[in-house]
Amino acid sequence: MEEVLHPQQIQQFITSGFVRINNAFDPATAAAARDILWRDMGLSPDDPASWQQPVIRLGMYSQRPFIESANTPRLLSAFDQLVGVNRWLPCGAMGTFPVRFPSADDPGDTGWHVDASFGENATSFFDWRVNWRSKNRALLMLFLYSDISDQDAPTRIKAGSHLDMAKLLYPAGEAGLTFGEIAAALPSLPARPEVIATGNAGTVYLCHPFLVHAAQPHHGTVPRFLAQPPLLLRDELMKPGTAAAYSPVEQAIQLGLSDFPCRPSE
Repeated sequence: MEEVLHPQQIQQFITSGFVRINNAFDPATAAAARDILWRDMGLSPDDPASWQQPVIRLGMYSQRPFIESANTPRLLSAFDQLVGVNRWLPCGAMGTFPVRFPSADDPGDTGWHVDASFGENATSFFDWRVNWRSKNRALLMLFLYSDISDQDAPTRIKAGSHLDMAKLLYPAGEAGLTFGEIAAALPSLPARPEVIATGNAGTVYLCHPFLVHAAQPHHGTVPRFLAQPPLLLRDELMKPGTAAAYSPVEQAIQLGLSDFPCRPSE
């Protein structure tokens, strides 16, 4: 399979925590997916008066447009390059979808956070956890199903924050930290430049699973359609004795831990 990402893009992923892939899937596929989402919301793109909520959250979708958008040759190649061949699981569904509408109301969900990845004994979402190996999760992904400008509630990204998260998580060992514990610790992390995830429908941002990100209110005129699924792992990351073959996802964790006295590669 032809490689999609250039060496400079892979290095950007390692140091900044994300890479943008233009034309990752067909805009016509995005339009077909939007039709399904409009139907499920019971709303119309031609009736702005009916858009009463700042955000509507929809679940996972497995219809053809969603599966096609997640499994294009460009994306499959990029997954191999960033995570490693045969180390990730194909996407069998797409979601979740926080559909954001132009609104002066506070959507109530714009705090900085890191997506949690495991929670076998959790009693609420805030008890879900993340550990330094990124158990279960290979990537955070942002799929743009509509054109998103700087006014259309683009996701905010703290470039390089994944390195700080590796340092935060490593002392917690295999158990890791809960979503709530991480949220409480974020204000103490170093300041990082903010990037917004804009682009045309069909754009995908592939992000390190530790990347700190946040939503924001919608100040534009057209609803924003975006999915934020995980790419799941087939096998665990950062296995002892495998440092020579670390993928870019693992190299980023290693870089974040570079000033620890006993690093996992040793």
